[in-house]
Amino acid sequence: MNYKRLPNGISDFAQLRKGNFYYVDKTMYITAMENTANFLFFTRPRRFGKSLFVSMVREYYDTLPSAKYEKQFKGTAIYRYNQEHKDEPGFENNHGKYQILYFDFSKVKGKSVEEIEHNFNLYCSNTITRFLTKYNKYYDDVTREMVSKTDDAGQKLNALAMSAQDLGHSLYIIVDEYDNFTNNILTSMGLKTYTDITHGTGFYRDFLKIFKAIASRYLLMGISPCTLDDVTSGFNNFVNITADPDFNMALGFSEVDVREMIGYYQQAGLITRDTDDIINEMRPWYDNYCFAPSRFGIDPKVFNSDMVLYYLGKLMKLGKAPSEMVDPNTMTDYGKLKGLVRLDTENEERKNDIREIASQGYMITKLVGTFPAQNMIKPEMFPSLLYYYGMLTIGGIHADRLKLIIPNLNVRVQYYNFLLEFYQQDYKLNTKQLSDFLDGAAIRGDWQPLMNYLTSQYKKNASVRDTIQGERHLQGYLLAYFNLTSLFITYSEYEMSNGYCDLALFGNHKIFEMATHSYIIELKYLKSTATAAEAQAQWDEAVAQLHRYATDEKALAQTQGTTLHLIALQMRGQQLERMEEVK
Repeated sequence: MNYKRLPNGISDFAQLRKGNFYYVDKTMYITAMENTANFLFFTRPRRFGKSLFVSMVREYYDTLPSAKYEKQFKGTAIYRYNQEHKDEPGFENNHGKYQILYFDFSKVKGKSVEEIEHNFNLYCSNTITRFLTKYNKYYDDVTREMVSKTDDAGQKLNALAMSAQDLGHSLYIIVDEYDNFTNNILTSMGLKTYTDITHGTGFYRDFLKIFKAIASRYLLMGISPCTLDDVTSGFNNFVNITADPDFNMALGFSEVDVREMIGYYQQAGLITRDTDDIINEMRPWYDNYCFAPSRFGIDPKVFNSDMVLYYLGKLMKLGKAPSEMVDPNTMTDYGKLKGLVRLDTENEERKNDIREIASQGYMITKLVGTFPAQNMIKPEMFPSLLYYYGMLTIGGIHADRLKLIIPNLNVRVQYYNFLLEFYQQDYKLNTKQLSDFLDGAAIRGDWQPLMNYLTSQYKKNASVRDTIQGERHLQGYLLAYFNLTSLFITYSEYEMSNGYCDLALFGNHKIFEMATHSYIIELKYLKSTATAAEAQAQWDEAVAQLHRYATDEKALAQTQGTTLHLIALQMRGQQLERMEEVK
């Protein structure tokens, strides 16, 4: 069978359509964009298909060559829409009506401001030169001479814009990864260096000033809105569609999309497993994104598209799920998260936010739509920044605020990795020995050496500040070190029987057959002055909670194929008070 290939790593729309790759249609959002505004700004986290979306827009509107429209768009939603409305009075079909001036600022790199400025100018100059080569027949020698006689990219852009206006050409300026190199500067070189290029006479601000009113349409895409706020004062006509309900599902895959894709490859004989089984395996790792508050609870949740393709590629090759459910490319995001947390200083409030989010899985906060970079160090801004980076997503409405949650295990692992690095600075546990203990707990049900080691090291190394933070700090500490192994799928505050268990370690039995033991752990933290009667009452409460959790249908489904252990753990300050398996 001549089946369509998975589009892993394909961000070129023309290549995807020409090369017979599987395509999840997003062309219906072209109509939505036209019905919204001509000047658009749109952000999404990495690996949600932004570059492919941009490439689709470029191919649709590009005036060269006109014949490609039939080949590339036939069968898509936008093609059907144009066909259905073509005879209606006043209907305007805009495909092929613009010259596309396209910039991809992820191409701009450098180790110093001077090097970045030089490379930025060179890249933009080359882009404008290539534009004139591509649209050679539309421009005269006078234009080419005006553009070529200067080495300054801004002057080249000015010359091109004036000529296009005089000749009656319509430009569509598209910038992909508009904040890529500026965010890299922010996280690696600090706020002052970032400010130098985006404020006052900074080269990036100066260049974007020229964009104003030189094109008929604009589309700027990136990750966060902070750079836009810094460099585009006066761009009041730009419409930010990041949280617009019409574009909530413009990027990523719905569950319907994923099921159709699985069905296609089942018919091709490349997937033999049951669809529901595959969806249930992927959902906790890759699903659960929502980007528009008004669509929460209405639209289906969104899958991370790149993660789905990663999983299905491994499934078709190996016949089973990958042993590492987290795509290694995720580590790029982990590095950026560390940079944001450590922006300019080792900020304790941002670290506490990470601890809180990792431990309870959410934060109640207001989502800030736009803010300058200098405000990023403010505590109230940090959760919004994590949302734009895909580290949090909309999980509920809380009066005039939002409940921002960790979307899935793929992201949760990144939080745990950060906690692990943070705790290792103070605790310096023997991770080789700890990994052996984790193996014993997962494979043989031998949990005592693991918990004895962790609680003894906590007693040895925890500070007075740590014990003041109490149960939440202990919970974060345990989460970080449990995450050393892939034999467990680890949760905190996992919902069970109308409650939330403190820690759940589900044996990853479907991927590692030897991981045949699971754990639900209830933490209790005593005041130093607590009496024996108070300690016993608290213990009885933990036992009752564990018994209730053990009958939860979701917990039983998660632990199927493994032996479930119920562990009650009671601490008094840094000291282990009591720890037992509840039968």
